[in-house]
Amino acid sequence: MVKFAEFGVEAWLNRWEKQARYDISQSTIASMTLAELFQLTGDDLPSFLATATQMPENYGWIEGSPDFKTAVAKLYQQLSQTNILQTNGATGANLLAILALIEPGDHVIAEYPTYQQLYDGPKALGATVDFWHLHPETNWQPDLTELRRLLRPNTKLICLNNANNPTGTILSRDTLAAVVQLAARVGAYVLVDEVYQPFAAPQVVPIVDLYERGISTNSLSKTYSLPGLRIGWLASPDQHLINQVRKLRDYTMICGGVLNDQFATYALQHRETILARNRALIQANYASYQNWLQQEPLLSLQQPALVSTSFPRLAINEPTQAFCLKLLKATGVLLVPGEAFGQPGYVRLGYCAPQATLQAGLTRLSYFLHHPSV
Repeated sequence: MVKFAEFGVEAWLNRWEKQARYDISQSTIASMTLAELFQLTGDDLPSFLATATQMPENYGWIEGSPDFKTAVAKLYQQLSQTNILQTNGATGANLLAILALIEPGDHVIAEYPTYQQLYDGPKALGATVDFWHLHPETNWQPDLTELRRLLRPNTKLICLNNANNPTGTILSRDTLAAVVQLAARVGAYVLVDEVYQPFAAPQVVPIVDLYERGISTNSLSKTYSLPGLRIGWLASPDQHLINQVRKLRDYTMICGGVLNDQFATYALQHRETILARNRALIQANYASYQNWLQQEPLLSLQQPALVSTSFPRLAINEPTQAFCLKLLKATGVLLVPGEAFGQPGYVRLGYCAPQATLQAGLTRLSYFLHHPSV
């Protein structure tokens, strides 16, 4: 029987996020309403809806509409529409890639800490998983020498998250090129969850632009501020893999939905406008966060890249999960405890909330750190 471990971060958020007044736990950049999206672009939402609602609510384009695939293909150097499949978020894309590749007895190397799906997914399917560690003492950067030691002749897959959730670590083009060189020695695939990638550009290059066995997964959920659309994609130059994923989609999702596809396509077609809004928000929030950190002695942080998530360490005398629960109940401030990522002592703090929410959350977090009995 396939047994999946409880998904730490998702279980925590499912239980507590709706009780938060100041949610600074997330990694989505200030989610937008559809009205806000059209205010941002300057287009008329009622006119868009008048056209969209005339389309039959059938299954639509099963793999994503041609317009959607065209918009996605522009994110990569040389990838045809036949090598792009629409999915239910990046989570759906990651799962499909893992299901398509992994069999009992396979060997997988996964970046750690990272999004739990990327290591516990292969484990559930019977793979042996070794961790390629991100090291806090080197600003959460990995060691390529360690990756060389972990590599085996039967390594099937290397799973990465670039930029990383929760640490914010970016793997540079040179680092990815070195990973590709090692993976090619044994014919391993390299899966990279790139949901934060657009915002980290140009430092980050999609894995599919470097490696014929690269798999890029992405979505509109994080950098594009539209997680409610639940639209993502999987892209790979490897046609055999694409064909395997194509078959699995019929068992897991069939299609993304007609309206969802239309809004997702619209968002991608206005990508630069959305990114400009979010870049300005992150830059302003990052500055506020840095100022706050300089005045808060009970929290230390290896500086993240300019993405949307960070992983600071707390100077407290109790388990992080217990602290986070008391913080939420006393102040309404929500963080994700490091236990959800297998890293007690740390918390995921997303500096991507609306500015007022971030500032109020940080103020209350500081007060509670110094007055935990309140």
